[in-house]
Amino acid sequence: MKVCVIGTGYVGLVVGTCLAEMGNDVICVDNNQEKLTQLRQGIIPIYEPGLEELIKVNVSENRLKFTADTKNAVANSLVCFIAVGTPQGEDGSADLKYVKEVAKTIGQSIKQYTVVIDKSTVPVGTADMVTEIIKEQTDIEFDVVSNPEFLKQGAAVDDFLKPDRVVIGSNSQRATEIMQELYAPFLRTGNPVIIMDVKSAEMTKYAANSFLAVKISYANEIANICEKVGANAEMVRIGMCADKRIGSLFLFPGLGYGGSCFPKDVKALTKTAIDNDCDYSLLKAADDINKNQRKLFIDKILKRLGNNLNGKTIAVWGLSFKPKTNDMREAPSITIINELLNKGAKIQAYDPKAFEQAHFYFGDKITYSKSAYDALKDTDCLLLLTEWNEFRRPDFEKIKSLLKQPIIFDGRNQYNGNRLLQMGFEYICIGKTFS
Repeated sequence: MKVCVIGTGYVGLVVGTCLAEMGNDVICVDNNQEKLTQLRQGIIPIYEPGLEELIKVNVSENRLKFTADTKNAVANSLVCFIAVGTPQGEDGSADLKYVKEVAKTIGQSIKQYTVVIDKSTVPVGTADMVTEIIKEQTDIEFDVVSNPEFLKQGAAVDDFLKPDRVVIGSNSQRATEIMQELYAPFLRTGNPVIIMDVKSAEMTKYAANSFLAVKISYANEIANICEKVGANAEMVRIGMCADKRIGSLFLFPGLGYGGSCFPKDVKALTKTAIDNDCDYSLLKAADDINKNQRKLFIDKILKRLGNNLNGKTIAVWGLSFKPKTNDMREAPSITIINELLNKGAKIQAYDPKAFEQAHFYFGDKITYSKSAYDALKDTDCLLLLTEWNEFRRPDFEKIKSLLKQPIIFDGRNQYNGNRLLQMGFEYICIGKTFS
């Protein structure tokens, strides 16, 4: 099948590459010529396990191409994915200016029946808007479908190649059949294609992400109560997760959620609720708890080290918002490090993949270390902010020898606090106390 993907960000690159991997002829479109040149050479601007290798293979097999010529790409495709950014507006709503621009170009470019697919996360009613924009440009028949993505950064390739489910919002039998054919190779194990109306599909993505955000904020609120009353949040989590109605995913207390999806999608759904005169108190609470979780962690640091951090040097392990990605959008590290800098601290940081992005956020205000242990030299404490695998089983004796004071602030509850106490560390984490 001939496929066009407009936008080569996280979603567009994964979608285009994985569709090419299944034998489709895919053209990915972007207006950044430097980025296009790099992609043709197999150099990708994001870190996503497995993606670079797939891009190189499919480019070499001529199934995957990159271009800035949107009109030609659209004209030669049966299906066209809109995968451009939908940044958060000042009022919390999704800014659809790029979606509108692409819809207009599609309308000016199609030469035959085309299925236009909203892959970007967009509010309810966007497909109707895209339909009207295209209709203003052409009399050629087309359909607009909603096909929300459920890709986890750090596992996006596997998520696309082996999806739990594929949601297709379509009001056209013709478009539905084409979408089913497109996704058939990915669903041979029997996982479902869920067909629904367009507006329900648009709502599904926001509802799913917001529910997961609520679970994270709930886990953090329970952990904070546990800490106050002397309970162990990890034991409580294990007891809860044994209930099949609750499950174990997204109930880990820590520094809260970040990234490009959860914060933006919660705010966008909140704005939809406001616009339609609906209550949004649960969504607001999830967002408020998430913001406050970072403040509570900062308070733990200041309580132990003092409010004036002049002369203090702090080691930071982890800058990305989660492991297996270099994405720092809405990362807890940004809030925490900036506040510590404001208090006079010096920061020595290490992350396996996020240094380039970190320069964008911090410039030369922090020191970028070459290794995890290099970041510890002559520092007053260690902050664990991202749970990369390489941080899970470190050499604690080496850590202790490098730190001026054996203090670990664990924002991800990765370590055995009792063991660290026996080794002479002070260990401060989320939802439980050790002394």
